[in-house]
Amino acid sequence: NSFAMETCQLLLFLCCAVRGLDGKPNFVFMLMDDMGWGDLGAFGNPSEETPNLDRLTSLGMQFPDFYAANPLCSPSRAALLTGRLPIRNGFYTTNAHARNAYTPQNIVGGIQDSEVLLPELLQNADYRSKLVGKWHLGQQPQYLPLKHGFDEWFGAPNCHFGPYDNKQTPNIPMYRDDHMIGRLYEEFDINHKTGESNLTQLYKQEAIDFIRKQAEADQPFFLFWAADSTHQPLFASEPFLNTSQRGLYGDAVRELDSCIGEIVDALDEAGVSTNTLVFFSSDNGAATYAKTQGGSNGPLLCGKQTTFEGGSREPTIAYWPGTIMAGQVSHQIGSLMDWFATALDLAGVELPKDRVVDGVSLSATLKQGIIRDRLAVATGNQCSCSVMCVCVRARACAYTVVIQSDCLGRFLVI
Repeated sequence: NSFAMETCQLLLFLCCAVRGLDGKPNFVFMLMDDMGWGDLGAFGNPSEETPNLDRLTSLGMQFPDFYAANPLCSPSRAALLTGRLPIRNGFYTTNAHARNAYTPQNIVGGIQDSEVLLPELLQNADYRSKLVGKWHLGQQPQYLPLKHGFDEWFGAPNCHFGPYDNKQTPNIPMYRDDHMIGRLYEEFDINHKTGESNLTQLYKQEAIDFIRKQAEADQPFFLFWAADSTHQPLFASEPFLNTSQRGLYGDAVRELDSCIGEIVDALDEAGVSTNTLVFFSSDNGAATYAKTQGGSNGPLLCGKQTTFEGGSREPTIAYWPGTIMAGQVSHQIGSLMDWFATALDLAGVELPKDRVVDGVSLSATLKQGIIRDRLAVATGNQCSCSVMCVCVRARACAYTVVIQSDCLGRFLVI
C-alpha cells in the first residue's frame, strides 16, 4: 500500500544519508552557457525537450529564484569560483573592448593570483578537481586553470568564436591540462554551415572518464562541467541536428540534456551517486539579442547583458540522492556564489578569513529545506561605479532595491 511504500522510501533516504556521512561528498557543477530560465521543460518550456534535466528536477530540488552574480560569461564564472562579487574579484570593466575581447591576441588579463578559487581550497581536503569545457578567466599561462587549483582540464580558454585566418588572428586553442593539443576549427572542427561539431560529446566522455577514475581511486572529486554549445555560434553533433522544434539552439539543448543524463548515470554506475552533489545552472540568461539563435527566458524581462531578471535569473537544480528529498521546489533566493560557500561547508573546509566572501552556504536548504534571508546581487558592467539590482526575499515578503556601489565595493541604497 501507499503507506508501506512511503515508509520504505523514508528508510532508504535515511540509510543513504547515514552512508553519505562516511566520506566527503563529491561535487559535480554543471554550468551551461547563455541558457535561459525558460529553456527546460521543468521550468515551463512547452517543447519539453529536456527529459533528463526534467527528471533530475523531479528527483531533486528546483530553485526558481536563483541568480548569477553578473549577466555576462567571465564575471559570472569568476564569481562562482571565488564566491565573490565581480567588483571584488576584478572582473568588471568600463572598457567595451576589454568586455568583448575573445581572441588570444586581444585578451591580456585574467583571474589574479590574489584570488583563491574553490578547487584551491578543496585541495586542502584531498579533493581532485577537473574542469571540462570553457574557462574564460584568462588565456595567458599564468591565468590558466592548473595555475588556480584545478588538477586536470580539457577544453578551451575562451569562447568558441572563429574561424580566424590563424595568421594575424589565431584560432582558439584547445588544452589538455597545461598542454595545447590543437585549435578549434582545425583539429576540433565546428561547421558553421551545418552547425555540426562533436565537441559536446568529447566533453561528456571526459566527465564520465574522470568520474570512473576517481571512484576507482576512492578519492573525493570536484568536476566543473562547462559545456558551451548554447553560446553563439551554436553547434550540436550529427545525431542531434535537426531534431528539435526550436532549431539549432534546441538541438544543442537536447544534446546537453542527453549528455547530462549519461553523466548522472555514470555516477550511479560508479557507485558514488549517493555521495555526490550535482548542481546545474547557467552563467547568465539567454541572449535575447540572438533572436532565433538564442534561448528563452520564459516570462522574465530581457536577457544576457542586462541586469533585468532575464539577464541574471537562472534555471537551477540540485540533485543528491539520499540527502536531498525528491520533488522539492525551494524558493530560497540564491546566487551562483553560494555554490562556493556550500561546497566548502559540505567538505569541511573553512571559508577564507582574509577577504569578504559574498556567497553563503545553502547546505541547510539542501538537507532540511530551510529558507534563509539573504541578498542576491546582479551587477552591471557598464560603468566604473556599478549599479546593482538587489533582490531581497524575507520569507513571504519580496521587494527590489537598487543600490550604488563605488569602486571599492562599498554599497549605498539609493
